[in-house]
Amino acid sequence: MSEHAPTPAARGPRSPAVRLTVRDVLDLDLVATWGPEVAAGAAHLDRPVRWLHVAEATDVAVMLTGGEMVLTTGLLLAGDDRAQGDYIESMRRADVAAVVLGLGRAFRTTPEPMRRAAERCGIPLIVLHRPAPFVRMTEEVHSRLLYGRFAALSLSDDIRSSLTALNLAGATLQQLLDEIACYSGCPVVLVNLAQRVLASAGDRASLSELLRDWDRVSRQVAERAGSGPVTAEPDGWIVVDLEARGRRWGRLVLFGYAGSEESGLILGARAAEALAMHRLLGDRDHGWEEQAAEALLLDLASGAARPGRLFTRARAAGLPVDRRTFVPVIVRVLGDGRAGGDHGDTPELVGRAVAETPEVAGLVARIEPEGTAALLSIPYGTDSDAVLRRVAVRVRESLALRGRRAVLGAGFACSVLDEVRRSFAEAVHVADAAVAAPPDGPVARLGDVRLRGLVRLLRDDPELQAFIERELGPLLRDPSLLGVLRTYLETGRNKSLAARALHVSRPTLYRRLQRIEALLGIDLEDWERLTSLYVALLAHDGQTAPRAEVRRSERG
Repeated sequence: MSEHAPTPAARGPRSPAVRLTVRDVLDLDLVATWGPEVAAGAAHLDRPVRWLHVAEATDVAVMLTGGEMVLTTGLLLAGDDRAQGDYIESMRRADVAAVVLGLGRAFRTTPEPMRRAAERCGIPLIVLHRPAPFVRMTEEVHSRLLYGRFAALSLSDDIRSSLTALNLAGATLQQLLDEIACYSGCPVVLVNLAQRVLASAGDRASLSELLRDWDRVSRQVAERAGSGPVTAEPDGWIVVDLEARGRRWGRLVLFGYAGSEESGLILGARAAEALAMHRLLGDRDHGWEEQAAEALLLDLASGAARPGRLFTRARAAGLPVDRRTFVPVIVRVLGDGRAGGDHGDTPELVGRAVAETPEVAGLVARIEPEGTAALLSIPYGTDSDAVLRRVAVRVRESLALRGRRAVLGAGFACSVLDEVRRSFAEAVHVADAAVAAPPDGPVARLGDVRLRGLVRLLRDDPELQAFIERELGPLLRDPSLLGVLRTYLETGRNKSLAARALHVSRPTLYRRLQRIEALLGIDLEDWERLTSLYVALLAHDGQTAPRAEVRRSERG
């Protein structure tokens, strides 16, 4: 929340009296003292009143612009039935809100020609049975109209200032929506043209209820969207069309706004401006669709939200969730030695590969520092392993066309979203292990990385770190001898191969192996000790190699 903005308690729905209706005017205490009676046009009392105009001239209609409530005593109309009808007809052509006739000077009762004409023209005709000083009525109504307009300007300026400051401060889309939700006091949902939810804000319980039935709700949103940029519905739904550079790209919907229609229209318009600015100022390579996928994937991977809420969010985001199998995948691009390489389009390439694979849907986003993450949704009963391999092949081929190599690590297949968090953790660790030792196939699973994968899973465990220090202690301070031991073990303890790989003579290798035995106090012919050394080496590599490899890939 930005410091410049009012506190949430100071915000919420605000209802400036931007508009008064004929009914509102009649409900004023001042007007009630004059005995108002609706003589005709009772069905049209909700017409908005823009201004009050006092006039006795019979041709006053030529001076009106529409929306006025005309006050008259009818002095120049008395005794002329035709003039009375023509007068009301001229009011219809001028689109007045209502005609108020003060009885007592020209008419003692409601003139029938005026009543019939008003009923026919659909214009409210109000008669005042007691003397009414019109100037007091105009003062009262005009002051309310002007106050409402100033209040509307103040509300508009408050919202615009708050949202603009957030944009200029580099706020995220979620922070912007949170601020809009604070002003509206109701749930707020942002959707793209396909009616998929990109982000939401507001009361979690209300949002969960909306997203649970999003298919139906989204159809209602599409039906309610009008021809204008902002549509306000009587039940408090505010539907805002969002545009950038003249092209519509989505909608913002406020559900159950409790303020007036006018303040809702103002809030919608200012929100549209702020979102358009955010879209123009934002990272074009990291669009809102990817940001929405990233937020959902992070919540799925971390278990930060309740499974039921994640279920509704995933479905509203367009991911099939009914009778599906879920497989998390981590894609990591390997360094190829090139300078200045840019892998910012990797999520796009992965997403395209997923979209082009039959029978699978997915969410794809860049999740730092893990790389590009994808959650595959596969129809229940389909061979998920076969689908995963097809996706992996397409991903590797797409990246190869850009001159890049990558490893893919996948977690176990999940039948429910509750299990996705553990599977994501497995995919991350499998990808970690695969970076150091890329698998032969297109995608690595936990079974492919075996012992190397196990030590990677445990690499941050303090007990494993103590084991590394205990087994390799002196060699950790002598990288050259550590390299000799690694090569010796990797060549199957074949001294000739090891010497050749190290580019040294066999006697030199013998001396170095003896030095290792002396430092560690072991016999390299002891198979149990050799196994411990090998595990310690794998664990040591697991703590260093992936990070170095990732750094190289970022540079490459």
